[in-house]
Amino acid sequence: MAERLDTPKAARRSLLPRMRVEQDAFGKISEGIARFMGTPRFLLYMTVFCLAWLGFNTWGPESLRFDSAALGFTALTLMLSLQASYSAPLILLAQNRQTDRDRVSAEQDRQRAERNLADTEYLAREMAALRIALSEVATRDFVRSEMRNLLEELDEKETERAAEGAGTGRSSADGASTGRDGHEPSSRTSSGRDGRGSNRDGRRTTGPRRGPETSPDPSTDAADRTRGPA
Repeated sequence: MAERLDTPKAARRSLLPRMRVEQDAFGKISEGIARFMGTPRFLLYMTVFCLAWLGFNTWGPESLRFDSAALGFTALTLMLSLQASYSAPLILLAQNRQTDRDRVSAEQDRQRAERNLADTEYLAREMAALRIALSEVATRDFVRSEMRNLLEELDEKETERAAEGAGTGRSSADGASTGRDGHEPSSRTSSGRDGRGSNRDGRRTTGPRRGPETSPDPSTDAADRTRGPA
């Protein structure tokens, strides 16, 4: 039965502990060795080591010599060859790692340059759009000229209204003067007539009213005669 892909595998138990080594650890070690071999310190140490080796095997006690000069220092030659055979691959490995890093950094630089170019083009388009939009926006001088024209139009309208008001006032004054000349005497005569008529009516109405004439009573006259003067 095939294993399901959505479930992790069970951890396998082993008798020996599994060593977890970082994948990049060997590369870091090789780069460190290659950097050290390319320094003046390594050259100094190598020179001191070779001189000490040659001096001890040349002038040292014969019983303690381990590399005879008669054989051409075979052991020293073997050690130098072994060191060179190991240092060359380490240097090549460090160079390969540096090449990979350079390629990655170059790719990142290329992507960054593309982004910068895209941003620059976007900013250029935005600046062009803003320039076009600002060309259609009213400037300060344009607003001032429009306000000046508007004020001039308002002044002209006010002068026209003042002239129309003065003309209507003159026409009304002329109409009032003509009305006085044509209608005031008749009104005065009519008012005078009405006043006289009212005065006549007032005199008639306000005068002493006489009561109805009554015939004298003969009994009262006889009594007055008998009394006589007191």
